Formats: sequence, C-alpha cells, structure tokens
Amino acid sequence: MFHARTIAVHAAAFGGGFVIMSLELLGGRVLAPWFGGSIHVWGSIITVFMVSLAAGYLIGGRLSLRRPSLDKLAGAFLCAAVLLYPLVHLAEPAMRWIFDAIEDPRYGSLAASLALFAPPTVLLGMVSPYAVRLLVRTAPESGRVAGTLYFVSTLGSAAGTLGTSFYFVLWFDVDTILTGLVAALAILAAIAFAGGRAR
Repeated sequence: MFHARTIAVHAAAFGGGFVIMSLELLGGRVLAPWFGGSIHVWGSIITVFMVSLAAGYLIGGRLSLRRPSLDKLAGAFLCAAVLLYPLVHLAEPAMRWIFDAIEDPRYGSLAASLALFAPPTVLLGMVSPYAVRLLVRTAPESGRVAGTLYFVSTLGSAAGTLGTSFYFVLWFDVDTILTGLVAALAILAAIAFAGGRAR
C-alpha cells in the first residue's frame, strides 16, 4: 500500500514532467509572432529546455544531499510558479524588446527562450533527482526507485505533450494555458506540502 509521502513524490514527478512539456510546446506559440516557427526557433527552444533541465538535474542532485524534504520540494514548485506567472503579462513586451535589439532571428529566439523559459525549467528539472532522493532508503533499491520515478515523469511528459498539442491549444489561448500551468504548480506544491505532513 502506498503511503501519502510516496503518492506525493510520484505526483510531483508526473506533474513536473507534464508542465515541462506543456511549457515547451507553448514556447513555439509565444515566439512565433515575433520570430516565426522555423527550425531555428524550435532549435532555440529545445536547446534552452535541454540545457535548463540539465542544470536543474545537477542542482537538484546536489541539493538532495542537504536534508531533503517534501517541504523543500513544495518550495521548488512554488518558486517555479512565481517565475512562470510573469510570462502571462510580460512575454509580449519582452519579445518586443528582444526583437528590436537582436536582428538575427536565430539568436533573437535563443535569447527570448533563455529569458522566458530557462528560470522555471531549471527549477522543474530539480524535481526528478530530488524526488529520487526522497524515496531512496537503501543503496540496493536506488535503481528501482529512480527507474519508477523517471517512468512516471516521462508519462507526465507524454500527457503534457498530447494534452497541450491535441486539446489545450484548441480550447484556450496561450495566456489561459500558462495561467493553468501556474495553478498546476501551486497544486503540486500543496500536494508535496501535505505529503510531508502525513504520517
């Protein structure tokens, strides 16, 4: 039988993967009016997400060595929500400024992706390694725990990809979806916080 703590950690892994992929797909919609939808733009978006996730994995792994707790995981989700929310209101003026400052659409889209998507993505990248540390109790079980959590996280990524590309973009505008992702991060923070209180 799963304990509340285990459920909370798996929910964090699934939700983190969901939000990451949903945000990455929305990145193309956010940048398209200014830089188009060419392979250069998508190359910029994918590169920024990959590098940001790599940084998040590294930071999350280091932080997991310092008294890991679900409260701290909840804090990471809240910080990601705080960093993501300004995109709802500031993406357009930021795009305008970068578009005027950088003529080459390749580097303009790269700069825009870094400014808008890197901060929350780094925080979300911290979730997976941190979640592994929260559940590992003995060295022999570490592979099983890591495999299960990355499985759950990848399922979340798949759900976020299909949900966003098949449905959300047809039903809602980009700002509404971004607001929904902020709300999802807040809910994940609440779940992690509650899991830390359960006995």
